[in-house]
Amino acid sequence: MEIIGLNRDKKRALCLFAGLLVFFLGLLAVGGVGVYNDSEQYITMHIHREPLYPLYLAAFRAVFGEGYLVWAMAGQGILTAFGVTVLSEYLTKYFGLCLWEELLIVTLQLLPHLITRYVSALHIFLENSVMSEALCIPLFTFFVYFLLRMLLEGRWKDAFFALLFSYLLSMTRGQMMTTILLWALLLGVRTLAQKKYLTLFIAASSVILVFLLRDLTVHVYNYGVTGYFMGNTYGKVNTLTNVIYACDEEHREVFEEGDLEQAFFDCFYNKSMERRLNHVYGGDSFDERAAYLEENHDILKFQVLEAELSAYYFGLGKVDYYQQSSMSDVMAGRMMKKLLPACFGQWLYDYILLCRNGFVRSIAVVHPIINFVALFLYLLAVGLALWQAFVKRRFRAAVVMGTAVLFIVANVCATSITIMCLSRYMIYGFSIFYIALYLLIREVWKERQIEKSSA
Repeated sequence: MEIIGLNRDKKRALCLFAGLLVFFLGLLAVGGVGVYNDSEQYITMHIHREPLYPLYLAAFRAVFGEGYLVWAMAGQGILTAFGVTVLSEYLTKYFGLCLWEELLIVTLQLLPHLITRYVSALHIFLENSVMSEALCIPLFTFFVYFLLRMLLEGRWKDAFFALLFSYLLSMTRGQMMTTILLWALLLGVRTLAQKKYLTLFIAASSVILVFLLRDLTVHVYNYGVTGYFMGNTYGKVNTLTNVIYACDEEHREVFEEGDLEQAFFDCFYNKSMERRLNHVYGGDSFDERAAYLEENHDILKFQVLEAELSAYYFGLGKVDYYQQSSMSDVMAGRMMKKLLPACFGQWLYDYILLCRNGFVRSIAVVHPIINFVALFLYLLAVGLALWQAFVKRRFRAAVVMGTAVLFIVANVCATSITIMCLSRYMIYGFSIFYIALYLLIREVWKERQIEKSSA
């Protein structure tokens, strides 16, 4: 019988994958399944939630029955372990890293899981949790893997798979629609540099088609679950929350006297003032104001906006939950269009504060001292990337850093529009940022060594 041998790289990859499986499945065995406030919405296929993660859970439920959550969490751990292995192996081969450097790359990818467990407010181990982030993390790892291959090697196959994973990410969490735009931007920059203008048309057309496909998929999924051909609801109520937070009493004048929109505004504003859920109570310093908004966003959203909208529309009679959700979203959109121009200055100030915390949480934790460390790291990373690309004409590590920074910017700016930038929303950019920073420092150090040896 012929024995098929494995080369050194395959043996290393298998050992790495096995070690990661022990790590993730061992933590599942010790800690068990994490079920939290949002978990029930995924399990019940709630209208507020994107389709992919509820479908993922439903598939395990159909196969394994009552004890399906343990198997679903194991699936998340296996998928994450495989993603970490694939990205680590690729970077190791492409950049010629040694064993300890690959282990460093692996460790940097494991840190987000430990940070959300031991540093963030929720103290959850994501891959053992019934939360869409647990599926988003491995999908994002595969997206980064194919995106970097597209940028560094220029193969159409990798561009297709990167776009496919960006679509899957957008179907898991709405904020990850930014990956579709990131794909288009980076492919556009690459094709412009190569003067392949036809490719720009292909990229733009692909993005439009993917967004249309996403919208159609969500509508078909919701029709199958609810009987209504509609998109996910509640996004506009989410966004209106921070607009109401930024309002003052005189902003009621943007509505026609006596109409329903003005009645809702008066109700929202008066209750927000009664419960101190307005920007005037935010404090004096940047830190105080950012923390105050983050602490009170959900209270204002759930206990004021959602409560009052639900009470009104249910009070009309013959309105079910899905109709009520859709009506609330429509009303929130109408109010936001009129209010935002009026309170834009205050809203923008609050938005910048949320973004600041988001940028910090993408690579660190919010703290008066660590905030400046994070700023230094960003300046160092961008400076090294620009120096390598435009002075040294070395693009490999600079491309990785550019990808990391652009994603962080897109993720922070998109998330801050609708909600606060919690660690579990920002954690995706952590690993790729520090991996890119290490690769940049490594290239600079290697250049210095070559210069010394030739001197």
